[in-house]
Amino acid sequence: MSSALTPERRLQDVACLTSGVLDVLVVGGGVTGAGTALDAATRGLRVGLVEAQDWGAGTSSKSSKLVHGGLRYLQMLDFRLVREALRERGLLLQRLAPHLVRPVPILYPLQVPFVERAYVGAGVALYDLLGLSTGGGRGLPHHRHLSKRQALRAAPGLRADVLAGAVLYYDGQLDDARFVVELVRTAAAYGAVPLSRATVIGFLSDGDRVQGARVRDAETGAEHDVRARVTVSATGAWTEETEALAGRGRAVQIRPSKGVHILVARHRLDFTTGLILRTERSVLFVLPWGEHWLIGTTDTDWPYTKGRPLATRADVDYLVGEVNTVLARPLSRDDVEAVFAGLRPLVAGSGVVRGPGETKPEAGTTRLSREHAIGRPAPGLVVVSGGKLTTYRVMAADAVDAAVDEGQLHALACRTARVPLLGARPGRLGPPGTAGVGGPDLPPDQMERLRGRYGSLVGEVLAAAAADPSLARPLTGQATYLGAEAAYAVTHEGARHLEDVLSRRTRLAIETSDGALATAPAVTRVIAPLLGWGPDEVAAELDDWRQQVELREEAAFTVAEDSDAAARADGTPTLLPLP
Repeated sequence: MSSALTPERRLQDVACLTSGVLDVLVVGGGVTGAGTALDAATRGLRVGLVEAQDWGAGTSSKSSKLVHGGLRYLQMLDFRLVREALRERGLLLQRLAPHLVRPVPILYPLQVPFVERAYVGAGVALYDLLGLSTGGGRGLPHHRHLSKRQALRAAPGLRADVLAGAVLYYDGQLDDARFVVELVRTAAAYGAVPLSRATVIGFLSDGDRVQGARVRDAETGAEHDVRARVTVSATGAWTEETEALAGRGRAVQIRPSKGVHILVARHRLDFTTGLILRTERSVLFVLPWGEHWLIGTTDTDWPYTKGRPLATRADVDYLVGEVNTVLARPLSRDDVEAVFAGLRPLVAGSGVVRGPGETKPEAGTTRLSREHAIGRPAPGLVVVSGGKLTTYRVMAADAVDAAVDEGQLHALACRTARVPLLGARPGRLGPPGTAGVGGPDLPPDQMERLRGRYGSLVGEVLAAAAADPSLARPLTGQATYLGAEAAYAVTHEGARHLEDVLSRRTRLAIETSDGALATAPAVTRVIAPLLGWGPDEVAAELDDWRQQVELREEAAFTVAEDSDAAARADGTPTLLPLP
């Protein structure tokens, strides 16, 4: 089947979802839900996938952009989780998504001679050993011990007076939002029926058994019944709300944890590698991200509405303050060019939950397990939540195993360890500087960037530029993304709104200091004809985006009231002006 998520296909997918009975309906289009749909489709099942917003719009586009085992989990003695994640890291780097995942060097500064080097060195050596034992270390260099002089050569921006040396190790980095879109498209290529902007408003049932869901199409307002033998909820931080629609007890208890990241200009920090720092609360990463450094993350409770997690001044000051402890030239709040926040769906307990029940929350979210949980709150309904982006495939396999058992479905064994994502297989790209037959000539660095985003699909991305050469030029207001990428977002990647293109198909929303306000009009000029927008729709999209940017900026440079009682009617925290 075609993998292109075109506007025309969306109409066909609505009809397909509402006719007949699916084997599995997956609710939630983040990395776990998309992975579950791909797993089920490759086992020969008839699969539907619905998402209330855009693909990856929640937690899955707001991560630290790392594919890693979680070095800090070794300190928590969670060897099984680390080993599992390192195995998945190896699969992603070597087979499943080598075009999207690339090695990133990370420096671990040492501040205490001898003792700290022995402690950290042993941990990183074990990390490498666990990776090698699973195949997850292939393609990554081994860690190295650096003297103080060598560490300052790799990171001249570090304070020499607090540095005793360093350990250099490697993990993987990826664009999380693009990864989710490629998962959805790969699932579609194997026969899954995906539908974004489709909210589940209730479950269908026959007696006690859930038999699908009632879905409201946010694009048309129409409501549809989607029938399925088994429904899998993969809604992350919204797991408990989804379970409540079934009117049964909770099988999985979620404790949302807010993670905030900031971006500063690349020239502002004099590093040649990424950085990992231990803090009193957790760890902090400083990672290269295009023309920026990505710094994060926080790990705090979020008791407010889940639809709008806000980064506040306290979050920004915490991240700036922690990284400043090792910088020779400290950052200020003025250096922060972008801020974003997401919610981790942490399971308040650990392991696999097989039926209704609750576990007692721990004192802080930093100590909650990053393992996932599978629950069955009602016959015909399976819930999967928790986990890490890196181990999405394991979560998906467990969820589909539970669905097959729940519905007594006839299915193949899990195959996704051998199923590369779209763009992963070598394709006909043509010589450097070209997109292949009929493609435009582009600078080598631009072609290298495109290959790192689309892999062997580059020629497909630039096909529109053959007919309209203007699409081979960068969009107004920035120097990186091409008009062809904005068009491709609509014609192949299921983008329905300006926000989808600015926040997830490209990362302009976080990679430009103005939140992409200067680029938004140029993007609408490209996508409006493809989506059938008139002047009123264009104006509404631009106004909605401006309001979103203003709200984020207001929150990031104000103080958030901690009291639940002070929350506004929409559930977001009250924002107080700066003192």
